Parts: sequence; structure tokens; C-alpha cells
Amino acid sequence: MVKKKEPEKGEENSLETIRHSAAHIMAEAVQSLFRDAKFGVGPAISDGFYYDFDLPRPLIPDDLLAISAKMEEIIASGMPFISKEVSKKEARKLFASQPYKLELIDKIPDELVRLYQQGTFIDLCRGPHVSSTGEIKAFKLASLAGAYWLNDEHNPMLQRIYGIAFKTKEALSEHLKRLEEAAKRDHRRLGKELDLFSINEQAGPGLVCWHPNGAVIRRTIEDFWKDEHTKRGYDIVYTPHIAKLDLWKASGHWQFYRDYLYGPMEVEEEEYIIKPMNCLFHILIYKTKLRSYRELPLRYAELGTVYRYERSGVLHGLSRVRGFTQDDAHIFCRLCQLEDEIVAVLNLAFFMIDTFGFENFKVLLSTRPQKYVGTIEMWGKAIETLTQALERQKIAYDIDPGEGVFYGPKIDIKFEDAVGRAWQGPTIQIDFNLPQRFDVTYIGEDGKEHSVVMVHRTVLGSMERFLASLIEHYGGVFPVWLAPVQVAVIPVADRHLDYAHRLETELKNGGVRAQVDSQSETVNHKIRQAQVSKIPYMLIIGDKEVAASTVSVRLLNGKRQADLPFSSFKKIINHTIIDKTRELEL
Repeated sequence: MVKKKEPEKGEENSLETIRHSAAHIMAEAVQSLFRDAKFGVGPAISDGFYYDFDLPRPLIPDDLLAISAKMEEIIASGMPFISKEVSKKEARKLFASQPYKLELIDKIPDELVRLYQQGTFIDLCRGPHVSSTGEIKAFKLASLAGAYWLNDEHNPMLQRIYGIAFKTKEALSEHLKRLEEAAKRDHRRLGKELDLFSINEQAGPGLVCWHPNGAVIRRTIEDFWKDEHTKRGYDIVYTPHIAKLDLWKASGHWQFYRDYLYGPMEVEEEEYIIKPMNCLFHILIYKTKLRSYRELPLRYAELGTVYRYERSGVLHGLSRVRGFTQDDAHIFCRLCQLEDEIVAVLNLAFFMIDTFGFENFKVLLSTRPQKYVGTIEMWGKAIETLTQALERQKIAYDIDPGEGVFYGPKIDIKFEDAVGRAWQGPTIQIDFNLPQRFDVTYIGEDGKEHSVVMVHRTVLGSMERFLASLIEHYGGVFPVWLAPVQVAVIPVADRHLDYAHRLETELKNGGVRAQVDSQSETVNHKIRQAQVSKIPYMLIIGDKEVAASTVSVRLLNGKRQADLPFSSFKKIINHTIIDKTRELEL
């Protein structure tokens, strides 16, 4: 066994320390430019830092240039970071004009308060920091945003400045290139360019309208999902969008997730809510009759749309919405069947990840949170079963302590897209709680009632978030089987339209999504239009092709082939679709 090298003192958090120090330097720069500034907090984050400010006016992008220039001056001065401890009384005097700092001081349990100072700026801070401002070698101020003080919407809205910092200019440059590539792949931009979806303020934030192109992709995925689940022993079900509030009170969801649920509506003097999840309906289906051990496991799958109240500040395109469709399924089984069911779900999840082309992923085993239901023994058994299933499949995983849901532990699989960002994908959760709350049982071999074990699982995540990750992973250039339009048929002149439409009809009858471009434009214009729309195959139709019943094929990747018999092209495109080939081929 190779022993892990212990980091030297200060090495482990050196990058975090650099970023934290850069946040303080930015705050000093803001202080010098805005004498009336009130300061919130300024931590390091995963790839940079931020600081929140209450300022006399809204910041504009040009302000970032001025702040950045002032930061460069502070860095060049090489001022030391000096740490000291003072009493709360003294700290209150120092920060008498800083209301947010006074609020933080009141929350500190100790009588001594640690401060850090560099130059003219002094801040509440536990540290650590670099020894001097001159050690900050590579930073860039990235963006402006609004942020509620202490993330509470009842508090004032502050102005947040985000920055990026790395140890070297080379590392910063590489990161900025990744950000540039990520911006090109942003699903919100591509969603508009490719006419996939929209979110209209008239309908409400976080509510998605799928346009025909986006709907084609979604329907293709959903059909594939349904077929695979049917093959693997799942029964497809459909459930309502609302239910009585008492149902969610009985489950515990109302108590545990109240802040994320929409308020009740009154229907015939009874309170209903719009559903935040599908699991309770699946329980009700199970309970419509007495079940025998011979029927288990039962697997109910549903592409069920649910609604949760996400604050407007965290909404983000398709990846964070208020109405979303879960690729949801629930398994009802005996305890002796549980491990095999978990293994089967893992196999399906990895099959999905591979099919959609995600090659890098991380597996997390999330354990008991601070707030939970059930016994320690139940949690221990559930964690043991998940662990055994992972190890049985030789799947490497990390422990994510305390990140389980209130009713049970879970396995989370986060896959990385083409630019290395992690997306929440499959999740597998064991639940001993709901079967007890709702008396979900089966008749065993002994003729007695026994409680079932319930598994909550998704193998894609929400359809919206999955589409966001897929769009960005492929940069909008979908594999042929997912492309909204798979073949653009491009006639050179109007006299070629009849032949073009015959090819379109024949392709459509064979299950290929084809479209004739009948615009009165040049061939080059039509080709450019197909390229912008990221259509994989373009068939150019002229006099020669009509006479010989051939096509000239142009691929989105630039490859071409002239005089290809149309029958041969049909075989190629059908093979590409059926095999879900990721690379274009001729």
C-alpha cells in the first residue's frame, strides 16, 4: 500500500489562502475608491473569491477595471498581512461604522476576536493569509452579482464582486481558456441559438417551455429511457400533479422541506399542494391491494413533473428551475433482495452514462445527516448495503459525510462534461422510513406481514438538468440519434425540389428526421444555415444527383462524398442512429 504524502504546513490550503488574501486586497481597493462602503464577507470559493459590499451606487463593469488597477497597486506595495486578537469591546469600536461587521461580532461566541490587517484595511478574519500582498501573482475580477446579506432574502441586497486567483499567470490563463470554452457551450445561449427552449417572465421564472427542436431531443431520450426500463423489469406509471396536503404531512416532507414547497390551495374546503416529488403516489399504487412476497420486487417508473420553490437568485437556465421532470423510479423489495436491486440500478446508471458519452464521473456515498428519521441501526444497515453493492461492482467511491437525505443514505453519481464541470446525475436512495409511515407491507412466506424496503432512484437526474449538461457537453453538436434534424436536404435549384421532397419523405418514413431547405437562397447560404443549426448530414441535390438517384453528402465535420447512391446513404444513417454512434461516419 502506498502511503499518502502528508502535506507540509500551509501547503494543503495554499491556493485557498491566496484566494482569501486576494478577497481582502479587493476589499481594500473598494475601500479606497468608495469611502462610504459597508463590508459584508469575502471568502475563497472553488476557483476564486468574492466579497459582498453595501455601496452608495450600483457598480458597473468599468468599476471592475478601476478596482483591479487599485489592487495591482496594493499588490506592488508588498504590504504585510498582520494578525492580532482583540476583545469584542475593542472590535466594536473598530467597526463602529460597519453594521454588518457588528452583526458578525455579536455572533462570535468567544470574547476574543481575530483580525487581519494589510495596509489601510482591517477585517474580521480567522485567516490564514499569505505573508504579504506581493505574493498574489495572478488574479482577475470576473463579474458582478447581487446577494442577500447572509443569504437571507429578508436581509438587504448587497453587491457581490467575483474574482479568480491562481498561483501563476499560466494557471490563470488556462482557467480563463476553460471559462471561454464553457461560455461557448452555455446551454442558455445554445438553447436560444438552436431554438430548443425558453423561459418567459410572463409565465414565471424557472418554468420551461420546450420548443419543437428541444422537444424532439427530450422525446427521443424519454422513449429510450422507457424502453430500457421496460426491458429491465420496470412498470411505467403516471400520477397526478396535485394531492391533499395531509399526504405530505404524513410523509414528513411538509415538515422537512416546507421552505421548498408551494403553498396550499383550497379545493372543496380541503387543502391541496402541487406535488414536489412522485414517491408518495407510487406508494399509494402499491397499497391498492395486498402484496405477496412472490410479487416482489415491484419497480414503478415515471417521468413525473414536480414543482419546488427555488429562490429566484439561484435559478439558472435548465439546471436550476421550479418545474422539472424527474426520471423517477421506486423499487419495493424484501431486505434480502436489496443489494441485488442496488447493483441492478448501478448497472443501468452506468449504461446511461456511457450511452450519452460521459466518460468521467465521481461516485459519492452520502451518510446520515444531522436531522434524520429512523434508528441508527436502520441507517447502519442501509449504508452497509450500499457499500457492499459498490464494492461488489468494483466501483471506486468517496464518502460524503452527512449529505444523505433525512430518510436514508444515498449514492450520488456526478459526471463531468467536456470542460470538466461536474453535474448531478444518477442518485440511489434507501428508505426504511416511508414504508413504516405508510404501513407498506407484503405477506411473507410465513403468512405474516413484513415491511418492504423502498429504493428511490434516478438514472439521469431531472430531465431539465440532464439536458443542460448534455447541451454543454456536446456544445450543441448532438450525436445523430439525438439531433433535432438529422438530415438537411438541400436542392440546388427549384427544379430539384420534387426529388428533394421524395428523399425527405422516404427518410421520414424510415424514422429519420429530415428536412428540405426550400428557401430561395444559394446553396452556400443553405449549407451555412445547416451548419449553424448543427445538422449532422447535408444532402446536396443537383441535376446529376436527380438523374442518377444519388446524393452528394456533406457532413457537419467537413467530410464529403459525392455521387453516393441514396440507398447506400439510408443504410449509413440508419446504422448511425440505431447504434447511437457518437462520431459522424460515411
